[in-house]
Amino acid sequence: MLKEGAIESRLVAGPLVVTTWPRSFLLPPHSRGKLLRDFNQSTVVVGHGYASFQANRRSLISFSDDVSLLVVLIDTNPFFWSTSSSSLNFHQFVSHVLVFLDLIVRLSQLNQIVVIATGHNTCDYIYDSSLDTDQVTGEGELPALYSFVLQRLEEFVDKDEKLGAKQEGLSEKRASSLLSGSLSMALCYIQRVFRSGPLHPQPRILCLQGSPDGSEQYVSIMNAIFSAQRSMVPIDCCYVGSHNSAFLQQASYITGGVYVKPQHLEGLYQYLATVFAVDLHSRSFLQLPRPAGVDFRASCFCHKTTIDMGYVCSVCLSIFCKHHDKCSTCGSVFGKAQLDAASDRKRKASES
Repeated sequence: MLKEGAIESRLVAGPLVVTTWPRSFLLPPHSRGKLLRDFNQSTVVVGHGYASFQANRRSLISFSDDVSLLVVLIDTNPFFWSTSSSSLNFHQFVSHVLVFLDLIVRLSQLNQIVVIATGHNTCDYIYDSSLDTDQVTGEGELPALYSFVLQRLEEFVDKDEKLGAKQEGLSEKRASSLLSGSLSMALCYIQRVFRSGPLHPQPRILCLQGSPDGSEQYVSIMNAIFSAQRSMVPIDCCYVGSHNSAFLQQASYITGGVYVKPQHLEGLYQYLATVFAVDLHSRSFLQLPRPAGVDFRASCFCHKTTIDMGYVCSVCLSIFCKHHDKCSTCGSVFGKAQLDAASDRKRKASES
């Protein structure tokens, strides 16, 4: 009978990997099969063949507090990358991101990564490590990951370009990427992981964004931010654009994430490795960068523009840049119009 904090190392001869209670430990083969003992469930599972064990190790081993599920949102908006004045082009940006994904996988074999591409007209899943059983080769390299992600990104960019060609008269305010859609997809994936069972890695979202904010997405982005806050999922942001993103600043502030705007984009990987590779448990021991200020300005519901002062509906909290007689969201009557409506009803009642 093992006690809490005890370490068992006398079970079999040969190589042995152990952990402290209540985490699971793995006994490599001595002559037959594999043995996985899960102290939390008090069960013993015997498998035949190392390949079958590797395929099921994620569902059998209880996750510890330093195992991460990282959902990375990559901005592929051609309007931004074709007009960006920075020294970092899209190919260099992707190369930095791929090396960062390699780092996350190498930190722990139980770490999971999901890549979502955020385009101008659509967004889609690019890579899911839980579905890839051959992501690590015998030499410890990840050529399959690199080639697969690059191929899927190329296919996604082509699909996004074809969708954009069908739309005519694109205005400048539509130069933003579909951030609200990618955030919603990331949260849906995380909720599916939450409902798969009590044992799951610690999820977090990393937004690698460069496109300017799209004020027309204000409501949907804020809904996604508050949903992440309620699910206790931090949203980290690495913004590579010329100006700060008010939406991503608010997302990091509300959900307890980290917002970074690199000053030297040539060293993007260094920023990613030193700030965003840290798991949630280890963050409490580090002094992570904090933004100097957060832009809390909202966008009006009528013209979708960012405002400093405006009018708020007391019923549904909709925001308007100008005074309206009636709320376009919930239909409530405002101010003087409400008094005029009440006087009209009294006048009609007296006449009848």
